[in-house]
Amino acid sequence: MEIRGKVAVVTGAGSGIGRATAERLAREGASVVVADLDEAGGAETVKRIESAGGKAVFIRADVTSEGDSRRMLETATAKFGRLDILHNNAGVATGIPAFPKAALAQWRRVIEIDLTAMIMGTWLAAPIMEIGGGGAIVNTASMAGLYPHPLDPVYGAAKAGIVNFTHSLAPWAAERRIRVNCVCPGIVDTPMVRKGVEAAVKAGHKSWAPSQLLHADQIADAVVKLIGDDSLYGCSMEVRPSGVRIVEPRPAPGSRK
Repeated sequence: MEIRGKVAVVTGAGSGIGRATAERLAREGASVVVADLDEAGGAETVKRIESAGGKAVFIRADVTSEGDSRRMLETATAKFGRLDILHNNAGVATGIPAFPKAALAQWRRVIEIDLTAMIMGTWLAAPIMEIGGGGAIVNTASMAGLYPHPLDPVYGAAKAGIVNFTHSLAPWAAERRIRVNCVCPGIVDTPMVRKGVEAAVKAGHKSWAPSQLLHADQIADAVVKLIGDDSLYGCSMEVRPSGVRIVEPRPAPGSRK
């Protein structure tokens, strides 16, 4: 997909990966709806985009709310006339007690934000994109969704759900000229994870060392690659400090790829 002239919605765009992706899409020529609960952060992202000559508008949105999510997507069509790209990026790094000490409500919150909201966003965006002739959806998962994640099994389960949802939905979406992909970063240096990194390093978890951190711009590069390369239909992209790896959907037993 050619990004120039398209309209994108990015959730969690008030900071971190979302902000980096929103800015990158704007530089590529897209008009961007910046969605976040953080009004100050969202406004700052819009300011940065507009200062660089891009087009953007902010909407406050709770991605777990169907009403907010509908309004977020409707903002794209109302302000810019269409919806071509959705980056389902908003998420939460738990910060809750280790399994099994956390309360059920805490686990439910992780699943609701990190998995259910992305499914709902895709569900709401797909009909709009189909009417408009197609589109591209990129879901932010994590390497925790590709490999065992003993530090937080519930977070790992949510991210694994995103990966499988993306791979499983791809054929249905392709029939509607919509490409769905998934980006699976390692640990990214964002405000949300910094405190967790410091605590993990003190606890002796070497994989969380600062030298292993990714920059948000590296994830934005991966998202743009997934949007722009039609050959990556249904794929996930694992992003490490050492580079990227394409993860193709595995066919179901007895099916033809």
